[in-house]
Amino acid sequence: MTTHREPLPSVLETIGETPLVRVHDSPDSAPVYAKLESFNPGASIKDRIGKHMLERMLERGDIDPGGTVIEPTAGNTGIGLAVAAKQLGLQAVFVVPERFSVEKQQLMRALGADVVNTPSEEGMGYAIDRAHELAAELDNATVPQQFSNPLNAEAHYETTAPEIDEALDGAVGAVVAGCGTAGTLMGTARYFRERDANTHIVAVEPDGSAYREFLGHDVAHETYKTEGIGTHDIATNELFDPDLVDEIRAISDRHVHEEMGRLAAEEGHLAASSAAANSVAAKAVAEAIADGEIDAPHDTVVTVFPDSSERYLSKGVYRSFEEWEG
Repeated sequence: MTTHREPLPSVLETIGETPLVRVHDSPDSAPVYAKLESFNPGASIKDRIGKHMLERMLERGDIDPGGTVIEPTAGNTGIGLAVAAKQLGLQAVFVVPERFSVEKQQLMRALGADVVNTPSEEGMGYAIDRAHELAAELDNATVPQQFSNPLNAEAHYETTAPEIDEALDGAVGAVVAGCGTAGTLMGTARYFRERDANTHIVAVEPDGSAYREFLGHDVAHETYKTEGIGTHDIATNELFDPDLVDEIRAISDRHVHEEMGRLAAEEGHLAASSAAANSVAAKAVAEAIADGEIDAPHDTVVTVFPDSSERYLSKGVYRSFEEWEG
């Protein structure tokens, strides 16, 4: 992997090339490695799609310089798009359900974006509809729509996956990642499946989320505290391709909370809830590979830690489980 050793012309040039670090609470015979995406300038994996999507949309003429991007987002995508928008001469407006992180919304505003809140009980589907309504009211405005735009997955196919491939010399046996939009998993899965069709692909969601419905499971829709991944309406998750996925693992909030604390106390990772869910699932997959229960082409599991717990401290992620606000 390359490192940035020379002066750079723009913050956009610092996006990507994040560290890949061993998760030590995984078997030596099937180690887990996590991509630490908080090293991006906007401190999350969504910086990758912010840069990639807006650059491609400008190139294609989907929007002209000086225009406005309007996106429904739980927060990190808004930050990633806001980081890129100003540098590319665009304005940004984000439609955010109220229950999501106050820190994220403050950062979006600090980066020069406008934030429009929608009622939490209306869900992300309502936020998506509201974003399209706002775009229709403006000239030279567009909705990148991370939930359905193939450029989302393409960003990870062209950047995240090749970085992992280079760091591990191609020895990737399994890819494990949480699904919100599913862009990270879909882009990375497609890249590694093209190199070895037997690469084991695992989607991660919180208990109470509905992604398992893609594989024909009955799911009891329930609220969950884990942020950034999961869905209550698979109709809005257009990027997810069940044919690219071997299994979907649901992780309980309690296990997520325990792993957030363990990652910090034992391994020095200030990782947020979606990262903790990925870690729990990736370690389970690694144990299954080590025990011969999963036949993977290599005894190595990769996952991503999408952002930092610092973005959620106001929700009590390091207090007791009961004090953690969902």
